[in-house]
Amino acid sequence: MATSPDDKTLEGFTFRRFEDGDDTWDSMEEKIFVEDTSYKCPTYIQKTPPCQGSCPSGEDIRGWLQIVRGIEKPAGEMTMQEYAFRRSTTANPFPSMMGRVCPAPCQDGCNRNDVDDFVGINSVEQFIGDSAIDAGLTFDDSAPLSGKKVAIIGGGVAGMAAAYQLRKMGHTSTIFDDHEQLGGMARYGIPGYRVPRDKMDAEIERITNMDGVDVKLNTRVGKDVSVEDLEKEYDAILWALGCKKGRGLFVDNWDEVPNAVTAVEFLEAFNLGNMKYTAPKVVCVGGGDTSIDVVSVSRRIGTLPDYNEHPEDTATGKAKHDAEPANKAPCEVTLTSLFPLDQMTAAEHEVQDALKEGVTILTEVMPTEIVVDENGRATGLKVVEAVMEGNVPKPVEGGKETLIEADLIVSAIGQFGDLDGVEDFGNDRNAIDADNFYQVPGKEGHFVAGDIVRPHLLTTAIGQASIAAESIDHYLKHEKMKKRPKVDKHHFDLLDKLKEFNLAPKSFEEGKEEDLRGTDKDDFAVHNFDDRSEHEIVSSSELFLGHFEKVDRIKRSEDVPSESEVLGHFTERMKGLEEQQAIDEAERCMSCGLCFECDNCVIYCPQDAVFRVNKAKSTTGRYVDTDYSRCVGCHICADVCPTGYIEMGLGA
Repeated sequence: MATSPDDKTLEGFTFRRFEDGDDTWDSMEEKIFVEDTSYKCPTYIQKTPPCQGSCPSGEDIRGWLQIVRGIEKPAGEMTMQEYAFRRSTTANPFPSMMGRVCPAPCQDGCNRNDVDDFVGINSVEQFIGDSAIDAGLTFDDSAPLSGKKVAIIGGGVAGMAAAYQLRKMGHTSTIFDDHEQLGGMARYGIPGYRVPRDKMDAEIERITNMDGVDVKLNTRVGKDVSVEDLEKEYDAILWALGCKKGRGLFVDNWDEVPNAVTAVEFLEAFNLGNMKYTAPKVVCVGGGDTSIDVVSVSRRIGTLPDYNEHPEDTATGKAKHDAEPANKAPCEVTLTSLFPLDQMTAAEHEVQDALKEGVTILTEVMPTEIVVDENGRATGLKVVEAVMEGNVPKPVEGGKETLIEADLIVSAIGQFGDLDGVEDFGNDRNAIDADNFYQVPGKEGHFVAGDIVRPHLLTTAIGQASIAAESIDHYLKHEKMKKRPKVDKHHFDLLDKLKEFNLAPKSFEEGKEEDLRGTDKDDFAVHNFDDRSEHEIVSSSELFLGHFEKVDRIKRSEDVPSESEVLGHFTERMKGLEEQQAIDEAERCMSCGLCFECDNCVIYCPQDAVFRVNKAKSTTGRYVDTDYSRCVGCHICADVCPTGYIEMGLGA
C-alpha cells in the first residue's frame, strides 16, 4: 500500500519486512509445499549477544536476564534471585557495585537499540547484587584445595576478583595491599554516594570469607616484603597494583605550583574522610568519570566563608580536617574538557548530573598556562579553544583564550602505576607488560591484571583477572596455555545445563554404531545444535525484529540535588529497581543468539516438522527440535525466529 509522507499509520513501528513499492506477494507455493533443493533444514546455533560481546568482564548477561524474567529456571528449589546471582558471579563477583558504577558498554551494544531503547542491564544487575546481600548469600569454596598458593599484589577489584576465581579452581591466595582496607580505586577513588560502603564491604567480605583467601593489609611489596621472598613462598604471583598516581597537566610549571594536585590525591583524601571542605574556587581538567567525581565532590563538601587554608594540604593528605564545620558555603567549580559535551568520556547521565549540581563545564578547550601570584601559587588557569588531531590536542589558531580563576587546580587526565621498590617489573609507561595470557613477559610465574596493564574500567580489570586466573591455573598444573577464544567470555554451556537437569547425553562408544546415518534420535549427542558463541556475535540484522513491540525502558530513579541543594548532599544517587520492575525490565531482553521459547517456529512450521521437546527432557537452549522426516526446508522457522537462533543448515 502506498503511503504519503505525512501518513502516520506506521508511526512507532521499528521494523519493516518489505520496502516501499513491494505491493505484491510472491508465490508461497514453492516456499511451503515444495522441498528446498539445497536440502537445508533448521539447525540451532548458539551465538554471543552483543551485550556480552561488549562487556569487558564477559558476563553471561543474556543468561541472568533470562533467569530474572523466569525463562531459565534452576533444577532445584533455588530462588530466582540466588540463581541469577550465581550466574552473574561466574564472571563478576561484584554485581551490586558494578550495577551502580559501570558505564555499561553492554547497553551501548544492546540490539534492542534498533527497536526502541537498550535493556537497563545495569539496573537489573544492581537488583541481583542487592538481593544477594540482603539474603546473605556467600560464595562456594568447596573445591578441593590444590596445595598451590598465589600471591596477589593489590587489593582492588582485579586482585579480589582473581582471588575469587582462583579459589573456585582450588588454589589459595594471599592478597597484599598497602592500605588499611581493600577496595583499591573503587574505595579510594569513587565517592560513597555512588557506591555505598555497606554494599562494597559486603561484596568484599564475601570473597575474603572464602576458605583459602588471606589478606595482609598495610603491607607494601618491595618495601615491607621483597619480591624474592614471595617467589620462594608462593607458586605464582599476580600483579594487580592498579594505577595510584595521577598525571599532571602538560603545562610548563605544573610541578612547581603547590596548589595544583591530581584527582587521585583529591579523591583519596575525601574518601578517607580527611578533607571535609575545600577551596572557594576549584578548577578540574578532565572530562572522564574521575573528573566528574572531583567536581561533584567539590560541590558537595563546599568551602568556608572565611577560608584561609592551603587546600593542597588536605587534598594531598599532608593535613586533615578533624570536624565537620557548621558554616560551610558553596564553592565555584569549573570542569574543562577537550571534547564537546556529548563526546566527553564520562557517562552522559553523570555529565548532566554535574550540570544540575551547579558545575560550570567548558568544552573543546585545553590548558595552556597556570597563572601564579608573587608566591608562586596558582590564581587561575588559562585555557584556549582546541581541536583533537589524532590523539593530540592542538590550539585553534586565533582561538578564544579564557582565564578561569582558581584557588585549587585538579588534574584528572590520566593515571599511572606506583612501582617504587619493584621498578624491574615496570615499562616506560610506569605500567607492567602483559602477553595474551596476562603473563609478564620474561618473568616466569608472574602474571598481571587490571589498571597496571592499562588504565581502563573496573569491569575491564575484573575481566582481565578472570583470564589471568585461568592462566595461573594452567601454569600451576604445568599445562600448555590454550589459545584464547575469539569471543573470550563466560558463555552459557548447554551441556552444563543438561547435566544440571540430569539430561546429559550418554557416552558414545566408538565402533558400536555400524552406520551413523539416520541416528539423529540416538542419545549420545545433542543433535541439530552448534555452539558458535566463542566465534560469533549475533547482530540485529540476524534477528526478526518485527516480533518485538515497542516497550519503554524502566529507569532507576536518581537522587540528584539541584545547585541550591547540593551542599552536604551525600545520600545515594542511584536508587534500585523493585523486584517486579527488574522482572519487567529483564523481559525486554531479546535473548539474541539463544531460544527464549516464543513458539514462533512451532506455530508457523507448515509441515509440523518443528516441535517442542518433551517437557521432561527440555532445558534452556533445548526447547525445540526438528523431525527431519517432515521438514521440506522451507526456511519459515528461520525467518520468524526472533533471536537468530535458527539457521538453515544440513540436517542430521
